[in-house]
Amino acid sequence: MYPDRKINTLWRPTASIEAIKEKSRVLAQIRDFFASREVIEVDTPILSHYTVTDVHLHPVKARLQLQGKNHQGWLQTSPEFAMKRLLAAGVGDCYQIFKAFRSDETGRYHNPEFTLLEWYRLDFDHKQLMVEIDELLQQILDCPTAEYLEYQSLFVDYFKLDPLNTNCEQLHCCAEQYLGNVPEMQQQDDYLQMLFSMVIEKRIGLEKPCFVSGFPASQASLARLEPENPQLSRRFELYYKGVELANGFHELTDPNEHIQRFEIDNQIRADKGLPQVEIDHNFISALESGFPDCSGVALGIDRLLMIRMNAEHINQVQTFPFDRA
Repeated sequence: MYPDRKINTLWRPTASIEAIKEKSRVLAQIRDFFASREVIEVDTPILSHYTVTDVHLHPVKARLQLQGKNHQGWLQTSPEFAMKRLLAAGVGDCYQIFKAFRSDETGRYHNPEFTLLEWYRLDFDHKQLMVEIDELLQQILDCPTAEYLEYQSLFVDYFKLDPLNTNCEQLHCCAEQYLGNVPEMQQQDDYLQMLFSMVIEKRIGLEKPCFVSGFPASQASLARLEPENPQLSRRFELYYKGVELANGFHELTDPNEHIQRFEIDNQIRADKGLPQVEIDHNFISALESGFPDCSGVALGIDRLLMIRMNAEHINQVQTFPFDRA
């Protein structure tokens, strides 16, 4: 019909048919896992009026027209705020398999659109939740039991440096020792995250899953602080086979503390020349109505599937990554 038209192979999925079927099996296993524990599946919007203040996340803007008026919304980086509103409303233990969006993320483990598994457990602290995650991984990946490490101890072991008692000058010298020439940065956490991601992450969780907990309070995100040592947060991350798989918290419940942290995020944004982000007032109102003691985690399903199938690139487990979407 179109004799001069070039053959287009971009219509084909990058994932194999077996990978597509394997993802279906993994999702079924996940649903069975939570059904056996009476954790219900919920659904929340991908499109919202608000987004996160987190300086390290880059949300995708969405413009739409409703009744002749222009509106700006956001594609969600995770279902966190909406799920917590459900928790405040009394939904109880819940999970969601969610399509999330983040701009400026592409590469071996990144695509702007990806699949998250997020769940919340009432009356769990972060340690109990890590045990449950470990049990899920053993079912999905048939892997060994996880090991549990502390953020502070890792820096002492690898760098002979205490991340809770240091300064930018010491961190800059350390970074140059291990990474070569690095630019000077204003925030200690920028150095800490560089050292952690470029040195430590590459050496942990290679043979079995590895939980790292006890992140500094400055990196708490929305985790509560340790009552006996407020320099530490009840936040953890999970690593396996060189992949960061999950990020979780013993959840902060105080709405005033949330507002203070969001304002700090916006101040850091201003310092870095990034745009300010409006605080999600619906989320704050939900917290003010009463929020239960709980822990929650977000786990990357695409990365989980990569490990299960020994895939080298996220494109091997996604049907149509952004360049083919």
